[in-house]
Amino acid sequence: MTLHGIEEKSMFAVVKTGGKQYRVTPGDVVVVEKLLGAPGDKIKLDHVLMVGEDGQSPEIGSPLVGNNAVNCIILEQSRSAKILVFKKKRRKGYKRTKGHRQDHTVLRVLDINGKGMVKQKSKTETKKESKPKQSEQIAAKNLVEAPKEEAASKKKSTSTKKKVTAKKKVTAKKKAAVKKKASTKKSTAKKN
Repeated sequence: MTLHGIEEKSMFAVVKTGGKQYRVTPGDVVVVEKLLGAPGDKIKLDHVLMVGEDGQSPEIGSPLVGNNAVNCIILEQSRSAKILVFKKKRRKGYKRTKGHRQDHTVLRVLDINGKGMVKQKSKTETKKESKPKQSEQIAAKNLVEAPKEEAASKKKSTSTKKKVTAKKKVTAKKKAAVKKKASTKKSTAKKN
């Protein structure tokens, strides 16, 4: 691979986990079937089927490549989007709908066999990025609060309008009921 005219050799591996195979390189973020561990834990995937570098022939295992492992860090434990399972038997009135969300783990590949290590940001760099200036925080807070205040004032005006119209409707209904009652009394009086 070339990056701005500089030849860069990248290492890759084919790993088997959760009944599936993934081609990974250092720095990749991979979504795999659920693995045990908490976010931030480091795990080692040792079912390596193939290891290679660009420009060289890959080392292929039969079935596994010996003494190789892919080191990863768990970014998050989450669930996939919901799928609907719908069963139906025609002409029998049988229908069943059920939802399912598959658990999965998001991994970041750190290195393969200790090679191709991804450089992680130093603590000073992350601190600089994580703490914005106070003026930026205040500006962001004002941007967030301004729409909320406008929405609250709109809600108040619409709620008062709704109350007024509701009162008008109630009084109109009462008047209609009184007229109806009076007309029924007149009709019964005429019959007698």
